Amino acid sequence: MQALRVLGLVLSCRGAGAFLMHVASTCPLAANGSVGDFGFTIVFNKNPLVCYNASARSFVGCDRGRLWLVAEVVAIYLNNDIAWAQRAEDRRQACRDVATNLSGTSHRVAGGHPAADPPRPAPARPQARVIPTALTNAPDAVRLICHVWGFYPPKVTVLWLRNGDVVASGNTTKILPNGDWTYQTQVALTVTAKAGDTYMCSVQHASLNQPLRKYWSPGLSPVMTLQVAVAAALLTVGLVVFSVGISSYCCRAEGKGEGQGGW
Repeated sequence: MQALRVLGLVLSCRGAGAFLMHVASTCPLAANGSVGDFGFTIVFNKNPLVCYNASARSFVGCDRGRLWLVAEVVAIYLNNDIAWAQRAEDRRQACRDVATNLSGTSHRVAGGHPAADPPRPAPARPQARVIPTALTNAPDAVRLICHVWGFYPPKVTVLWLRNGDVVASGNTTKILPNGDWTYQTQVALTVTAKAGDTYMCSVQHASLNQPLRKYWSPGLSPVMTLQVAVAAALLTVGLVVFSVGISSYCCRAEGKGEGQGGW
């Protein structure tokens, strides 16, 4: 902290104005899980002032700007303070630990390249659901969306079948990551709803022994729904009339039997 106090005294002279100083560290990770160029920097008013050279384990001025001379003075003080070098090395080690935890394994470096790629998770089985949506501009048309999610690896095949025959899939979205190594996608199909048709969404994936199938069948059309409702109403009325007739007949039969018994 002595070096920072010196910097504060230098910059707090008349005309220096207010200032803000902080320590920033960077830990870039490559796609294979290895650590890039670790950075540990003392920043003054958003401008890098003193940088840590991890190879030499020493502090140097970041660039030859307006504060170059001040940066050199601060670097000398930091290099004479073991605590600052240790702090930078602790941050560097923490960066390595993060890389190890994310990749799931420690890499043995040989010839500048990792000996093995980070392990991949086990295949995850997809889940699927068919979502029908009515179209306002086409009353007889229905948009079927087969939503597939939770699968790994990302390669998947989604097909639409009508009465067992493969049909054009229509719109297919990109395979999107969920952030937990699994992926999702959806395939849409616009159909004309006809009673008796059966649509099937077939999902083929490496984690499945056989395709995952989800079925959808259209309901009755408005005309057929009205016809069924009228038929049901007529049947109900007929049953009521029939019940009343049977009850009336039974009552008259009992009355005749009682009259004959009185004679």
